[in-house]
Amino acid sequence: MKARKLTDIRVQSVDLMYLPVTMRMPLKFGPESVDSVTCVRVAVTVEDEQGTAATGWGETPLSVTWAWPSTEMSYQQRFDAMQQFCGWLAQAWVDNDAIGHPLEIGHAFIDQRLPEMLQTFNAHRDGPPMPHLAALIAASAFDIATHDAFGVLHDVDVYATYNSRYLSDDLSHYLKPDDDSVSFTGKFPSDFLVDEVPTEMPVWHLVGGLDPLEEDDKTGNEPEDEYPVTLRQWIIRDGLKCLKIKLRGNDPTWDYQRIVDVGEMSLELGADTLSADFNCTVTDPQYVNSILDRLSSQRPEIFEMILYVEQPFPYDLEKNQIDVHSVSQRKPLFLDESAHDWKFVSLGRKLGWTGVALKTCKTQSGALLSLCWAKAHGMPLMVQDLTNPMLAQIPHVRLAAHAGTIMGVESNGMQFYPAASAPEEQIHPGIYRRRHGKLDLSTIAGPGFGYRIGEIHRELPDSVTYRRGS
Repeated sequence: MKARKLTDIRVQSVDLMYLPVTMRMPLKFGPESVDSVTCVRVAVTVEDEQGTAATGWGETPLSVTWAWPSTEMSYQQRFDAMQQFCGWLAQAWVDNDAIGHPLEIGHAFIDQRLPEMLQTFNAHRDGPPMPHLAALIAASAFDIATHDAFGVLHDVDVYATYNSRYLSDDLSHYLKPDDDSVSFTGKFPSDFLVDEVPTEMPVWHLVGGLDPLEEDDKTGNEPEDEYPVTLRQWIIRDGLKCLKIKLRGNDPTWDYQRIVDVGEMSLELGADTLSADFNCTVTDPQYVNSILDRLSSQRPEIFEMILYVEQPFPYDLEKNQIDVHSVSQRKPLFLDESAHDWKFVSLGRKLGWTGVALKTCKTQSGALLSLCWAKAHGMPLMVQDLTNPMLAQIPHVRLAAHAGTIMGVESNGMQFYPAASAPEEQIHPGIYRRRHGKLDLSTIAGPGFGYRIGEIHRELPDSVTYRRGS
């Protein structure tokens, strides 16, 4: 049995609430488009051995179309299932007997309890099962809130707790290396985080499949508000340098031309870095290879701007073990939806994937462990957005700042629902508005994730409280 730390905590209660957000413009995920999202927000209260209590906050969008693509179920059916699962999670989170650091509590729950819960949940439902990725998204809000609460309780930045002072187990308890040259014994997450944490970072803009590039692309249904609409307007207003291009993955002519169109505008306006996101819709590596080869031969200047290719292939890596070495020989190939945890990263590495896109919506605990495993094996990192508004934005950008990514962080909540984050923007203006192609994190301060939540004046909806043993 591991030695206990005086800093160890136990979860005492959970408050669960939902914040609906309407998008100003539709966002296309694969074959589906959405015009609204609901964020789950969680307050977790923890207590230490001395009976001292503190509350932390976590939030994530319940991104149905990203986590649970389906042609058999409606959006509402999938959303209802994810919301119901959040209620199951809330009770399970407070009934959990685990005591320790949030990474220890979160990992044990996600690794052992969550799969059991998902199996039981799906057995009680009709229709196609809810995937593990959707369950992870729901769990992430609880996990993030517990990390925040730990920092608040001990009056310390949460990133200052990922070391031997606060963690009982080193990384060898969680991770197994692929190579004999790699060892996790005696190492902690702090060993894989950057020494100098930036207070500003390059920021990526999402070019959605429905987004107008120029005035002529408008349909007449665009919002008439104070924010840009076309890609040209966004690049000019925000000084953007990095553009992530959403592609169809089933229409090579359209995909190629979309990259060319965005690339030509980038060359004209001074954006210099692109990525191509095929959103899990490709099954044959030759589809991606042919587009990249055509760009290389016909538009080499645009080909050179592509920093990496993101998740073209189905996210269920175990069921779709596609050899992708031919793609990664052309451009770095990053796991996103498939990178549930380090075990999937290990499998992806064997199949030819070269990098990992981390997301806090797959839990803070899981993201940290994947980060450590990937860095130990020489795999570069990105931190990708889930169109995070409000509180969800802060752990997201903090992960990117501490991870040491190949190029900043993706952040597009300000494109699709900027007004939703107005109360948070009052306190953190540089996190919710991109300026000169960057985000400014200098306002983050205080314990936990540095939300400064007491200064954020947001009217919250009614919550449901779950207590231990209730």
